[in-house]
Amino acid sequence: MASASAGKWSSKATEGHINYTVREPKSPILDFSGNVATVVYLENLNVKKIGRNKNAVDVAWLLAEGYRVVEFDYRHHAKASALLINADIVAINHALAEGSFCGQTNSSRYQSYVLFEGYRILRNVPYFEDDPTVYNTPAEYKEGDMLHMDIIYPANPAVKVPVILSFSYSNSYATYDAENKVFTDANKDQRLRLDYTLAAFDDSFLEGAPAKGFAWAIADHPKYCPWGKGKPAKGRNDTYKSYQTNPDAARKVKSAVRTLRAKGADLGLSGSVGIYGFSRGSTAGSLAVGDRRVADFEHAGFHIGVDDDVQAAALGPGVFDYTQIYKTRGDGYANLELRCPWAWGPLQDNYSLWETMGAAYLAESPATSPVLFFYNTTDEAYYQEQILHFKARLDSLGVQTSMLVDYSQGHSVPKTKADLSKLYDFFRQHLNP
Repeated sequence: MASASAGKWSSKATEGHINYTVREPKSPILDFSGNVATVVYLENLNVKKIGRNKNAVDVAWLLAEGYRVVEFDYRHHAKASALLINADIVAINHALAEGSFCGQTNSSRYQSYVLFEGYRILRNVPYFEDDPTVYNTPAEYKEGDMLHMDIIYPANPAVKVPVILSFSYSNSYATYDAENKVFTDANKDQRLRLDYTLAAFDDSFLEGAPAKGFAWAIADHPKYCPWGKGKPAKGRNDTYKSYQTNPDAARKVKSAVRTLRAKGADLGLSGSVGIYGFSRGSTAGSLAVGDRRVADFEHAGFHIGVDDDVQAAALGPGVFDYTQIYKTRGDGYANLELRCPWAWGPLQDNYSLWETMGAAYLAESPATSPVLFFYNTTDEAYYQEQILHFKARLDSLGVQTSMLVDYSQGHSVPKTKADLSKLYDFFRQHLNP
């Protein structure tokens, strides 16, 4: 029997206290720092439960898998409902990121998850074997690591549900310990590093999606390298600072979608896939929406032959067309303006190559997926330019687009009930159960 402790949590959703129970697994999953992979399990909500197992069955399964489970019992409180519960998700992630949560100081800051009752997790699913010769960092990295994703799905569901995939706006990458001359796992599987992602931006969209009837997944960013590093073979140091490159990124994105669809079929998901993207995760995820087939992007990675189309995408600020980066000087593109020519040659001489680096090029016809764009006009000017340019491209093709503008300030995600509702409703409209 798993050891347990109990207490009370101050809930922002219910504006009162709820009971929690911490259950420890016999054989815990430990991250590289020795902290415990943790699942915060929200139960007895005022939300339709999709997974049909009893909560005790799913909690026992999570414990057997090696997760610390913190059960939050909402006792069917009227305010433990869709959109209101997102406030608690934000608070939970902040506490986990700060290292003090429900009496525990050793819960993992990058392998911890908020799950709705009835949901389980398939963690570290391989979706692509990295090619070390793309970013050549560190120099000792010669055998490619596996990129992974996590899939959060209802167990024994009453109905099949669609899934929303996000590419992390944190980075996982190979780490070489020069002193001991060995590779370590110090920076592997960082896709949910809370102080860089969900906690840093109060981002509750993915983890709150089950309240609206979705499964969700988060994948390692395609750039398997520190964001400020990377160079072509024999190229200048830090050539790829602050951007990704194709065909590598597009191959990975397509393989991730195929992997999610293939695995989802085994998990009882509907096969309908949406993309949610923010910042560098938006740049990556946008490569999934277009309908153009580029031979150099296809037939790489896993589950070849499985459909890699997505049915909808909500894209926040990102870079979608690199040919536009010189349109306005001094608008925040400094790294790209300087370094992109180091990788792809001068724009005026290599325009067709530069085109293939962004998602706008992949939009060829009305068969491109519908897109909801979101951004703040107080964010970097180039993000607004990129979104307006990509939207104009899609509009010219007859692709359905919509906008969510000035929901907050600066580089941020939608957080209010009204704005989150617009995102969930968009996916509800386009993702079939």
